[in-house]
Amino acid sequence: MQREFFRYRLASQRLRVGTLQWLAGAGLLAGLSQPWVGQLAAGGLALMMLVAVIVRIQIKDTLLQSCPALFYLVLNTYLCLAGF
Repeated sequence: MQREFFRYRLASQRLRVGTLQWLAGAGLLAGLSQPWVGQLAAGGLALMMLVAVIVRIQIKDTLLQSCPALFYLVLNTYLCLAGF
């Protein structure tokens, strides 16, 4: 995983990205009892995945390599807009 962040040219952001992903995952779990928290977490993850897709376009990844980021972008956008 560390090599991937170097490839993305985001090595200095690795800890920040990991922390935000962990907090968003906890927010999704908290959303099971408080839907608005889940919506906020899903919105944050959707924004993070949008940035991930942009980064993958910039480093010229293939569509197959970009599919996970695209899938999670769509999934989290749906969760955010559908009200969890």
